[in-house]
Amino acid sequence: MMTVEPGNEIGHVHQDVSGGWLRPAVFGAMDGLVTNIGLIAGVGGSGAGAHLIVLTGMAGLVAGAFSMALGEYASVETQNDSVRAEVMIERDELRRHPTAEKAELVVSFMQMGLTRETAQQVADEVHTDPSLAVRVHINQELGVNPDDQPSPWVAAGSSFVCFGIGALVPLFTYLLGFASLIMGLAAGTAGLFLAGALASRFTTRSWWLSGLRQVGFGAIAAVATYLVGALIGAGVR
Repeated sequence: MMTVEPGNEIGHVHQDVSGGWLRPAVFGAMDGLVTNIGLIAGVGGSGAGAHLIVLTGMAGLVAGAFSMALGEYASVETQNDSVRAEVMIERDELRRHPTAEKAELVVSFMQMGLTRETAQQVADEVHTDPSLAVRVHINQELGVNPDDQPSPWVAAGSSFVCFGIGALVPLFTYLLGFASLIMGLAAGTAGLFLAGALASRFTTRSWWLSGLRQVGFGAIAAVATYLVGALIGAGVR
């Protein structure tokens, strides 16, 4: 086990941004909010009653949550499969052309700022271990760690749960018995701002600017769907 000498302790801890949950969680929550804000605005704009709005919103919640989860699982698993395929290719190349691959690694290290002598020494040591050589080459050439790939199950679960929570927020006032479209949209707007503010914890963006950005995205969807609903509703009546 590696030890750290007294006085040289690590003074910071990084957030886990590579475990496969953050992007689908944020994407799921935002998509759930925007999707149901848009559905509520569109159906409400057509003049439909509260019962139909709730029915539409719940159908959108269930369909969207499963769609997001299945899509995330498929995309992450496909990405992981592609990395595994590249590992096989790289392992074969290292077996067939070890000298050329080592020279390629030296150039890569030099491009990072190492001197040729240091780059050569590091490449020589890396190539003494075939497994390490594969990992280092994949990392340098593709920018990924083949031993630390995101879980498709985590991505799917995060997306499913967060989409459902996000989609439920605009329906909350209706489920409490209020039949006001304005109140539903206000709840959705508050949810968008809160979600954006929480997401800013993982970025350099200020919480209020991140919140306002999400509100702006939701407003675009709400206005567009409301106008479509109003036009269709006017044509039907």
